Amino acid sequence: MRIISGKYKGKRLMAPKKLPVRPTTDFAKEALFNILENHFYLQEISVLDLFAGTGNISYEFASRGCTNITSVDAHPACVQYIHKTAKELDLPVRVIKSDVFRFLDKVRTKTDLIFADPPYDLSPADFARIAELVFKKELLGEEGFLIIEHSKFTSLEDLPHFSFHKRYGNCVFSFFEWEAEDK
Repeated sequence: MRIISGKYKGKRLMAPKKLPVRPTTDFAKEALFNILENHFYLQEISVLDLFAGTGNISYEFASRGCTNITSVDAHPACVQYIHKTAKELDLPVRVIKSDVFRFLDKVRTKTDLIFADPPYDLSPADFARIAELVFKKELLGEEGFLIIEHSKFTSLEDLPHFSFHKRYGNCVFSFFEWEAEDK
């Protein structure tokens, strides 16, 4: 995995092979950040990275100047790797070891951008639960996005607040926002 832009552009990171992860591809990540950089000033937003895995997405935000990043993952080795890498690179990433659903149920902080990259084999009910918790608890800022990464075999278009999706190979990013409910 590598950081594709910003301060650490080109930096290769070697995650331990034993981690239960599927990092977002460089191709999909670059396309995602092109969308985000047209919508936000990344240096001015807060980011919540759910099911953070290796921290791939968190590092990309940090490299591009974002200073308010929280990464959440339940796997101890993932949390340890993110913490170690963020410290080595002096990245402003706060790491929390927690089940994502428990975390969403307890957190009270509004965030500008919430990125969730759950296992692709997550049940349809649990994919829906991510969006339900974010909007029910009003965790997303007014102009923000909830982005859920999933496979091309999963459709989230019927969920409340769905706005649009972008597909890159097998990877799909579904975008949710407050105004989408009115469309």
